Amino acid sequence: MSSIEFDPALGATTAPELRVNLANMRQTLDMIVARARRREGFTLFTVNLDHIVKIGSNRLFREAYERADFVTADGWPIVWIMQRDGYALERTAGADLLEPVCARAAEHAMPVYFVGPGAASQAAGIDVLRQRYPGLIVAGAEAPQLPAALDAASVEAIAQRLGASGARVCVLSLGAPKQELLADALRARCPDVGFLCVGAALDFISGHAARAPMLLRRARLEWFWRMINDPRRLTLRYAACALALFKLALPGLFRNNPHLRLAERN
Repeated sequence: MSSIEFDPALGATTAPELRVNLANMRQTLDMIVARARRREGFTLFTVNLDHIVKIGSNRLFREAYERADFVTADGWPIVWIMQRDGYALERTAGADLLEPVCARAAEHAMPVYFVGPGAASQAAGIDVLRQRYPGLIVAGAEAPQLPAALDAASVEAIAQRLGASGARVCVLSLGAPKQELLADALRARCPDVGFLCVGAALDFISGHAARAPMLLRRARLEWFWRMINDPRRLTLRYAACALALFKLALPGLFRNNPHLRLAERN
């Protein structure tokens, strides 16, 4: 469909591509079901401005994105820029994906495995999902305390439990970049499992975190809701995101700096 090119370092001569290759929610759900029923694994990431900032500074995160099978546009700024450039794209956020994925999984008897967030939020969220989607098969669930730098032993242990569970889809709710790095590592070990990174979706479903009211989401001000509710953690993050957005919107001004720009795939 389209791609985001980025210069990972000053003076880079070639820019690897980060593809946004799922255009909307329907296409994303159809892909998940089709791949899961054929036992074809995948990784699915949902790119937003915070991910773009992290891609520029975290080599492992950038490499995981390069290997990702599927990428959707999570953040409204990504959608806006790509629509401005003529792409027919809709926002497909991780927070909005989990429930329809579970509905499809229940319909098609596709077992789902959950990794993260915390034990209490995970248990409460799974209970809600089971009530809303009778027939949902929970193949397994764990809330591991993983180090910032993933170690091979921890990844292998999760892979063994996941492989023995019979899961077709694994939902990771660990936050970026940890969930994407873990998904990327598990993809190589569990090739018939689809890995879906959904961030705080299970926290929202369980009620352990409050999502922005629908009015603010429709006004594309979900970021503002988050910032005023957690200013210490998010103010600097969103300042970096604002700079990334400026560079994305005006790429011609920053050709010699590390940045991302939207480009059409040949």
